[in-house]
Amino acid sequence: MSSGNHQKRRDSSRTGDIAEYYAITWLWDAGYEVFKNCGCDGFIDLIVRDPKGTIQLVDVKTAGIKKIKNKHAVWQSKSTRTKEQVEAGVKFLLFIPDTRKLRWVNHHEK
Repeated sequence: MSSGNHQKRRDSSRTGDIAEYYAITWLWDAGYEVFKNCGCDGFIDLIVRDPKGTIQLVDVKTAGIKKIKNKHAVWQSKSTRTKEQVEAGVKFLLFIPDTRKLRWVNHHEK
């Protein structure tokens, strides 16, 4: 493996790590309890308990630009939920790297 490929993979991994830590603090600020997946893979990144006591499974996704509309970027997840994630009710939390903001994804799978 060339060092260039290794560096690209590490940068992508680092972006994912940053997204997850921003998500954790964003959720804490909103009153959630947050439990992080300690493994590097799996179908969720976080288990959260909202202020009302509801448990949610969360997968943090880094957004990519879908298109430029009226000089503004339209951001969206580069992936969709797997069948396993849909069945388990996993919600995506989208991290926008340019602004380091987060938002919940409105899922539309059938």
